[in-house]
Amino acid sequence: MSDIAELERRISAALARIDAGVEALAAMPPAEPAAGPSAIRDDAEIMRLAEDLDAERAANAQLTERVRAIKEKQEGVVGALETKVERLTGQLNTADAEIQRLKRLNHDLSEANRALGAAAAAGVAEPDLINRSMISELETMRAARAAEIAEMNEILAELKPLIGEVA
Repeated sequence: MSDIAELERRISAALARIDAGVEALAAMPPAEPAAGPSAIRDDAEIMRLAEDLDAERAANAQLTERVRAIKEKQEGVVGALETKVERLTGQLNTADAEIQRLKRLNHDLSEANRALGAAAAAGVAEPDLINRSMISELETMRAARAAEIAEMNEILAELKPLIGEVA
């Protein structure tokens, strides 16, 4: 991009010099028609400067178009990346919430099993402890399943664009 900006600056400076030269020639009083070689040289010089001006203008227009195309492409890429970052951030937040839930449920399950083990060691069968243990285990299994579903959704989200490219 810096090369393009430098070329654009140089072309603009050249155009300004050519414009100044053309204006200076136009401001000069008309010369008396002379049959000498200087009159022919002045006309040739004006024609050459006009051609140079046209060439520089064309080059400037091409460079301007290239800069515009690069800028549009860059904006498209940035927009796509921003969309992807938003999607991945959402997936990360969902996965983090599931991990926190699994940790909490695993802790609850460990506590219920510890209490159940203590009751069994004491020879006491407490239905409440058995129910708590079973409920904790069921919740842990549900959370694990939800985490697996979230992971599958992430995989599918990554595969959909690839499948579209192949198709």
